[in-house]
Amino acid sequence: QVQLVESGGGLVQAGGSLRLSCTVSGRIFSINAMAWYGQAPGKQREYVAGITSGGDTNYAGSVKGRFTISRADARNTVYLEMNSLKPEDTAVYYCSADLRRSSSSPVARYWGQGTQVTVSS
Repeated sequence: QVQLVESGGGLVQAGGSLRLSCTVSGRIFSINAMAWYGQAPGKQREYVAGITSGGDTNYAGSVKGRFTISRADARNTVYLEMNSLKPEDTAVYYCSADLRRSSSSPVARYWGQGTQVTVSS
């Protein structure tokens, strides 16, 4: 069974920083793209940042220049460095991984359980 476990969320003042981590465990053949999404209270889950297996990155306009996504393939882990945090960044952050469980299985997207980030003004 594949599991994605996030950590690093918490309460921080505006202007502060947090680093989120997400580690994939279980039977995995390969991991393609990995990404972070945020879901604010009463809103839909939105894309925040993504990184391909080759290291190419993409960001939502609202976080560009403040957040940095990276990955450590040896640890099956993706990170989200969050700087200059704003109250509007408050959300539950979910990581996703597009992966194959075996050489013959199709790519499927898996999700973590989410970690709360709260930014106070």
